[in-house]
Amino acid sequence: MSTRKISALIHTDHDARQLARALETLRCCDEVLVVDHNSHEDTKKVAHEYGAKFREAVAGVDDGAYAFDCQYDWIFCLLPSETVSEALEAAVLEWKQAEPEEVTGYTVSIREQFHEAWRQSGHEMRLVNRKRVNWTGRIPPMTNNSRQLSGDLLRFSE
Repeated sequence: MSTRKISALIHTDHDARQLARALETLRCCDEVLVVDHNSHEDTKKVAHEYGAKFREAVAGVDDGAYAFDCQYDWIFCLLPSETVSEALEAAVLEWKQAEPEEVTGYTVSIREQFHEAWRQSGHEMRLVNRKRVNWTGRIPPMTNNSRQLSGDLLRFSE
């Protein structure tokens, strides 16, 4: 059985401080692409320190279009303010070894920092097959043909 490969896609906009924390948790991904939208900080340096590919955004190009700059068909979309929990990392690693399902993508639970506490913020589509869905924003839309991965994305307020 072959292992499926995943590209992570992160859009940044003055997020160098948060980006390092996000990149540290993407061990389950085989490639990481950081698309920067006019930051005036060390975003490029941070991306390269973590082995990520770096691309400057082109004005007028939809954020979702950068999925085609990724090497692999399965795209894991992450915001720079988010990290992958250990449980989600384990679920992704298991998914990579499992028999493929005929689905558009996978949703994950979002746990959001709210002051000093954490709260569940629902589910969002985050792991998608770029051959089965197109999107314009930074995060793919929910689809009918999806499954849920266990674990959480942790979204930090700062």
